[in-house]
Amino acid sequence: MPDFLTLTEQAATQIQEQLPEDEEGIALRLAVRKLEDGNLQYAMGFDVESREGDQKFMQHKVPVVVGADSLALARGMTVDFVELEPGKKQFIFLNPNDPSYVPPKE
Repeated sequence: MPDFLTLTEQAATQIQEQLPEDEEGIALRLAVRKLEDGNLQYAMGFDVESREGDQKFMQHKVPVVVGADSLALARGMTVDFVELEPGKKQFIFLNPNDPSYVPPKE
């Protein structure tokens, strides 16, 4: 499912640095939900549990899991790790399903 969701190399590197090595079966779980105002809210964290309907895949050697309730909203999303302000790096979610999405300028 490589075109479903993309982790940039920068995001993958940051995640790999935080990924606990001693946890068997651990993966990065990404979640997306629609708020009452129509905007999307994102969450991510490490998880060892598997749930019915989970989609699992690897990106840049990072195991990623997306739950069934987030699949439609996460399709086509890119997760990146960028410096938006000097000295402040953070994960960002570029998602064409989000009503406030603006494609990045090259």
